[in-house]
Amino acid sequence: MAGCGRNERCECGSGTKAKHCCGVRRGPAPTELAKAFLAEQRRRAALRLLRVTRDDFDRLFDEVIDLPRHDVALQLRLPRLLSPELEELRVAIDDDDEDGVDELVGPALAQLDDPRARAELARAALALAEAGRIDPQVAAVAVIDLTTASSALLRSSVVQALAVSVGAARTPAGLLVVSR
Repeated sequence: MAGCGRNERCECGSGTKAKHCCGVRRGPAPTELAKAFLAEQRRRAALRLLRVTRDDFDRLFDEVIDLPRHDVALQLRLPRLLSPELEELRVAIDDDDEDGVDELVGPALAQLDDPRARAELARAALALAEAGRIDPQVAAVAVIDLTTASSALLRSSVVQALAVSVGAARTPAGLLVVSR
């Protein structure tokens, strides 16, 4: 646990100090902690959604896909230096080329998709639900989506972050940001 001191909260999300949790030498790697966090949150989310009908689940899922448009915390953090795949996707978004976006989003996601990025998005959704800014059931569906192989929230998060970066979309606060 290189980035976590003994008396800091453990990175696994348990809320306990690292020295009493995962702070042992040669403990789990951050990627493994993220996987464990996602698995635990998926179990909790499934319990929260036990009585939700299929139609309600679909409605909640539609809200999940729109979350990155409404809160910047649910936009994936982009690297400072964009890879050629991310830059091509950014250009397709700027050109409003829907076919190009559909074609290029897969390779771009392959570079950004890892358990830590997914866990960061899950934590953001759960924090928004705890703060009362989104419905807890929407957050639960978001967590479940983030544990699937082809996460729609992850895709939407990357596309929205790139759209904001080229000025093709406004931030949730209404600002127009252009960084070319």
